[in-house]
Amino acid sequence: MNKRLFALLSLLVVASMALAACGAPAATEAPAEAPAATEAPAMTEAPASSGGESMGTIKIATQSPLSGGQSLLGVAIKNGAELALEQLGGDLRGMGYDVQLAPYDDQATPDVGVANAKNIVADPDILCGVGHLNSGVMIPSSEEYHTANLAFVSPANTNPVVTTRGYAEVNRVVGRDDVQAPAAESFAFNTLGAKSVYIIHDKTAYGQGVAEFFRGAAEADGLTVVAFEGTEETANFDAIVTPLVAAQPDVVFFAGIYNQAGVFFKQARDAGFEGTFMGTDGMDASDLADIAGDALTTGGGMYYTTVAGPASAYPAAAQFASDFEAKFGAPPEPFAAQAYDSMHVCLLAIQAAAEAAGGMPTRQQVAEAVRQVTLDGLTGSIAFDDIGDLPTAQYFILKVNAATKDDWGKNEIVDILEVASPGMGE
Repeated sequence: MNKRLFALLSLLVVASMALAACGAPAATEAPAEAPAATEAPAMTEAPASSGGESMGTIKIATQSPLSGGQSLLGVAIKNGAELALEQLGGDLRGMGYDVQLAPYDDQATPDVGVANAKNIVADPDILCGVGHLNSGVMIPSSEEYHTANLAFVSPANTNPVVTTRGYAEVNRVVGRDDVQAPAAESFAFNTLGAKSVYIIHDKTAYGQGVAEFFRGAAEADGLTVVAFEGTEETANFDAIVTPLVAAQPDVVFFAGIYNQAGVFFKQARDAGFEGTFMGTDGMDASDLADIAGDALTTGGGMYYTTVAGPASAYPAAAQFASDFEAKFGAPPEPFAAQAYDSMHVCLLAIQAAAEAAGGMPTRQQVAEAVRQVTLDGLTGSIAFDDIGDLPTAQYFILKVNAATKDDWGKNEIVDILEVASPGMGE
């Protein structure tokens, strides 16, 4: 098959899958007949070694939403990983390996993520992976990685179940929702002085998990939970907005992703809600401001917690931010720097495993090497405990000062917490 025909067919596959994407549903297992995989139509190939014996091809996969409503963050993950491979892959290339990026589009959908995962593990050249954005996609997809001994390093997944299953192949460079959501509740109760909260989630593994952790902390503090409900609505929130405005709680806590939440925030504010909006790191995307507009800065405003601070929060990331914008034409969105660090972990682990093996390492050797990596990364010190979590992770609380996408960088960090991993914990 010639290259032009292959590219055309690949684009048609991606387009057909994109039409089916509609955010991340609650399902966490693939159906009996999984949909077709959605590998991006072109691989990014790092320059080959200039001399010496060829040691073979090594691919590092990414999985994140490259199309659909959550692609702003998903593309940032892919791009952050790509920049790291370009800048940090020289040692492996110098050893004679042809190092390539294999990006896959999971469309923020569990079924697509699992289908992609099956294709990823079927490619023997793939020795490590970076992803996903959504915990509800990572959890079922990582069953495939676990079975195939393929290490993945997540720049974004926060649901505790990602690591508490104890899979040797699953790791993350960010914190967890069983810390993040209680931190958000504590801020609402102790700093904002909230007495009542209306909790909404998007019915995904991520959103519902965050909401339940927030509710548990609220009930422990005596904060009145006016309502706790899930919705997959994306356009007309009247059924929630009407009772919300009637109740006028001090805080609305939305546990989900920015593209859904932004529509809701705007409708709630327009209908007369005067309190404060809150959320977690699913809100941290500049497109939220374009969707919700001044709903984020009027009334009680908006605050959110995140496991991924803005690039400006990390002194080591200044050059990264400059290089990222020069290469991709826009500043890095959240999780891009974390994806860079995740790729760095993969590269170091593959190099260490190859040196120990005296040649091409096995996936199991790479997975074992990942757990031994220690790194002063862009986003801080990175190492992994015995379940693949950071021993201590950072959690940021930010106040939104943006009513447009261009002003997202003006959001203000109001607190930074450093909290030890709960381990197998809750």
